[in-house]
Amino acid sequence: MMEFEFHTVPSVLMEYGLSRRLGEVLAPRFAPGRLCLVTDRFLHRSGLLDPALTSLHEAGFAVQIIDEVVADPPEAVVLAAARRARAHRAELVLGLGGGSSMDVAKLIAVLAGSGQPLSDMYGVGRVRGPRLPLVQMPTTAGTGSEVTPIAIVTTGATTKAGVVSPRLYADLALLDAELTLGLPAEATAATGMDAMVHAIEAYTSRLRKNPVSDMLARQALELLSRNLLPACRDGADREAREGMLLGAMLAGQAFANAPVAAVHALAYPLGGIFHIAHGLSNALVLPHVLRFNLPETAPLYAELAGLVVPGCAGGVAARAEALIVGLEELAAQAGIPRSLRALEITREDLPRLAADAMGQTRLLVNNPRELNEADALAIYTRAWDYPI
Repeated sequence: MMEFEFHTVPSVLMEYGLSRRLGEVLAPRFAPGRLCLVTDRFLHRSGLLDPALTSLHEAGFAVQIIDEVVADPPEAVVLAAARRARAHRAELVLGLGGGSSMDVAKLIAVLAGSGQPLSDMYGVGRVRGPRLPLVQMPTTAGTGSEVTPIAIVTTGATTKAGVVSPRLYADLALLDAELTLGLPAEATAATGMDAMVHAIEAYTSRLRKNPVSDMLARQALELLSRNLLPACRDGADREAREGMLLGAMLAGQAFANAPVAAVHALAYPLGGIFHIAHGLSNALVLPHVLRFNLPETAPLYAELAGLVVPGCAGGVAARAEALIVGLEELAAQAGIPRSLRALEITREDLPRLAADAMGQTRLLVNNPRELNEADALAIYTRAWDYPI
């Protein structure tokens, strides 16, 4: 028998309209007290969180709202948020928003619960000491951060670093598809493709791929590929939104155990240097990384092909190619740009991107095929040459 280890959050609750009775759900699990809610300013001001806030107050929680989170949160934002949580004497941290809000919530729970500096946490397995109880509630269907032990921080003008530790798993993940209704098609497409990449890379991860992560990845990819376009076309499609939210969470559980690889490694420089949204960055390099990996992964891609392209037939090579073409067509139909040129990246920028990607050793080690800087440059070149 294969030997493997699998981890995830201890509890998941999925319920439509759950945010409207959030206080009622949390009170029996965590004694009502000082709660730090981590989100972004747009969500706070939009009124989307008002029912959740009302429910928390009615249940007796003293809520401090930290809404300074921005995409790709820099260290300064994380550290300032942690100081505010300490000043509030927070007893419970709730991440309510997109992946960045949930990532910051993870770090606040650790920073406010122990004296360990953030600078000591970067890397794998370096978080020490206690943390505050942590609840995560996503408002997008993409990152799966509600069920992962990973937080990404912007550490410089163009650089990011990850904190990866089992200590970052939430105590409770709450899924309410009502919070994702009306998400614009552009954001729905980008975050949905991000989740699909999580599933595909988990299924082909070199180091810790296992039967449980495989099962989750397959189920996630089926849900996401079936519901992405309906969710983009009708922001109020409840069934599609629920399918996307569940698919993103399952993909998160998969890649938390079978880590992502070269697609993410090549996507990070696009975000760090050009501030391209993470999901879009993944989508831009996805087909080109998959084709690069074909010599090692064709049988696995062939196994996934029928989930994205139902009824596809032929041998291993034909089905593997059908998967890649199917993903390209899905992205195009969802309105995702297909070429780096469309985002005003020049050919002269590509060597810098390739050099930066080589710094993502935490991710590249998981890729099923070894990839060097020349390979990365060739992949970026294909993504740049791709027809607009």
